[in-house]
Amino acid sequence: MDNQKILERFFKYIKIDTQSNEESTTCPSTAKQLNLGKVLVAELKEIGLSDVSIDENGYIMATLPANTDKKVPTIGFISHMDTAPDFSGENVNPQIIKNYDGGNIVINKEKNLVLTPELFPELTEYVGQTIITTDGNTLLGADDKAGITEIMTAMEYLVKNPKIKHGTIKVGFTPDEEIGRGVDKFDVEKFKADFAYTLDGGGVGELEYENFNAAKLTVKVQGRNVHPGYAKDKMLNANLIAIEYNDMLPVNMRPEFTQGYDGFFHILKMEGTVENATLVYIVRDHDREKFEQKKKMALEIEKFLNNRYGEGVVKAELVDQYYNMKEKVVPVIHVVETAQKAMELLEIEPIVVPIRGGTDGSRLSYMGLPCPNIFAGGLNFHGKFEYIPLESMRKASEVIVKIVELYTSK
Repeated sequence: MDNQKILERFFKYIKIDTQSNEESTTCPSTAKQLNLGKVLVAELKEIGLSDVSIDENGYIMATLPANTDKKVPTIGFISHMDTAPDFSGENVNPQIIKNYDGGNIVINKEKNLVLTPELFPELTEYVGQTIITTDGNTLLGADDKAGITEIMTAMEYLVKNPKIKHGTIKVGFTPDEEIGRGVDKFDVEKFKADFAYTLDGGGVGELEYENFNAAKLTVKVQGRNVHPGYAKDKMLNANLIAIEYNDMLPVNMRPEFTQGYDGFFHILKMEGTVENATLVYIVRDHDREKFEQKKKMALEIEKFLNNRYGEGVVKAELVDQYYNMKEKVVPVIHVVETAQKAMELLEIEPIVVPIRGGTDGSRLSYMGLPCPNIFAGGLNFHGKFEYIPLESMRKASEVIVKIVELYTSK
């Protein structure tokens, strides 16, 4: 696999703005995601895949036909095309730091933006490698255009090296993962894979098959606005009741105080007046029982405050978003074990960690497609400090090829 070709492919993708938009009701949420989609469709055909398609919702699927008569599972590899709404993905101007020396990396001198090993200690793991950063004005887009690059690179390698025997391989590229809709319209039946891997993880070696159970919590408070000079025993200040609701949630269950398997309540948004106030949270926990307890707590606080201020003053609405894929992956744990073995054979230390978030794979697993997550190599996603080592992308491509080889050799 040629590092320069990987770099060129990655740069081609990240220069196409594909930011998704959670306020949109269309699929894909932004038409500009289709600009990348058209490029990918043409490239999939060019490198020799068959059944290449893009549907009206922006979902891309393609097939690398088997080159062996041996009975081998059909394996899928999936990445998403959109970048996060959190930070601009327009006019991405990547910077290349060759043979990184382990020191500070100035990404924007005028803005005094510097990647330092003190703030980002994982940088020291990539001494001597080629680091790709932003210029401080946009995100980089390694999440998940690195994943797309790695899948494309691996597929091209397999096509050009037919001595590597493999079963049928499926490729999928999805829109809108960053806004939680990445597989809303994914056709698992059409994809026809026995299992799949998303290429959407972080640093080299990450392998994930556990993720949060997730819900969205919206708290609406109906106040009563009365002239403050005459408010005694009449006014209900929605802002203050909303603050009271938040203060009743455990402080130690905020994300800034949690790690590993710890769950949390995370307030995303708050707005209000004396008359009306709204709080929006995400609720997370790896353990399903603890997850349900957190949801119960949210409703008990609603009940307590309504007993204090009057029925209907506080309304807490919970919507489940996704569940822990572990329940669906463990029965076919070979998909994780094979990925681990592939990494070990490539002298990559597998880092099996729970995802403190979710991926398309978590929902796909509940749609009948067990789908653990493999590293894509990027770090500091969703912001101006995002970067990726070139060598990490190559290693991820090599892992894909090795997984394919291992299933054929069984």
